[in-house]
Amino acid sequence: MARRKESDQKKKFWQSSKKSDKKNPLDDKAKHWAREWLDAFLWAAIAAIILRTFFFGAYRIPTPSMEKTLLTGDFLIVTKLAYGPRTPMTLSIPFTDMYLPGVNLPWTRIPGYSEIKRDDIVVFNYPVDVAPVSAKTNYIKRAVGMPGDRLRIEDKILYVNEEASEQYETLMYNYRVQTRERIRLSPTKVKEAGGSVLQAENGTAIINMTPALAEEMSNWSEVTDVEFFILPEDYDEFSRRSFNFSDGFMNHDNLDEFTVPYQGQEVELTDDNWHIYQDILERYERNDVDRDGDQFTINGEETNLYTIQKDYYFMMGDNRDDSEDSRYWGFVPDDHIIGKAGMIYFSWDGERWLPRFSRLFNLIH
Repeated sequence: MARRKESDQKKKFWQSSKKSDKKNPLDDKAKHWAREWLDAFLWAAIAAIILRTFFFGAYRIPTPSMEKTLLTGDFLIVTKLAYGPRTPMTLSIPFTDMYLPGVNLPWTRIPGYSEIKRDDIVVFNYPVDVAPVSAKTNYIKRAVGMPGDRLRIEDKILYVNEEASEQYETLMYNYRVQTRERIRLSPTKVKEAGGSVLQAENGTAIINMTPALAEEMSNWSEVTDVEFFILPEDYDEFSRRSFNFSDGFMNHDNLDEFTVPYQGQEVELTDDNWHIYQDILERYERNDVDRDGDQFTINGEETNLYTIQKDYYFMMGDNRDDSEDSRYWGFVPDDHIIGKAGMIYFSWDGERWLPRFSRLFNLIH
């Protein structure tokens, strides 16, 4: 009997030990919960990558180059579907600027629901960056010149195909403002009205503002005259810059007429127009060019004729005197186009440290 009891006790001990080795239902539930959350996170990440690549992008305005249309601190939704999204061009880590150097993927542009129209506000890759196209810095400007357009700038005014371009009420220029003798123009008053005093001395102020404010200011009691502050035609502003395009012009207020290049256009290269086409041939269309004055050798063939392979666009900021744009670095190739600015989803006033609620969900045009 004693042996049987001892045996039963051992059995019970063994059985209880077996039970303790069984999986805890709470552990199974926790693992199941963690797996569900991991699956949800992975699917959400995949969906975000697809949306970001093919549908929409987010962009923050870092500078005043598009004021007053877009303000520093505006956060935008960019519609990639408008002009057609690009398939991936590099191997990169999603949601970062990191990519695998030297690896360029075959890519194409999926057709969009519209073409770029003149005066669209466009997000694109900064063309003169040294990086794969999709890894270049994102820029935003207004597309003022379409492929084939003839452009010139005379005393700040842009002419497109011999007609003055549309003057949007949000465009900004630098004006020279004269005040009455011994009367100082208040910078605070100018700022509250929507302008910015750049320089003031001896009764003369240089103010960055819209044409509407300039007209209003001309009626201020302390003001005697308001006019465009125009750089003289012979004032050499561009020689201090390292851009090829602007090397053949003097300053951003006056540009001689040129044609925005388009696919299939045959151009005759000369010493005088080489600054217009140099980046196109060498940087964007990757030709090997040797030049001796007016003599050109393109990919080993001596010729002055070249057929443009892509469409190009001319971009300008709405703050015409505070924007480094196509007037400086030249044209934007069609493969650098990212999308169309659609809507402001948030805006932050960095000076007052407050949201600009009045700008939320405003459509961009």
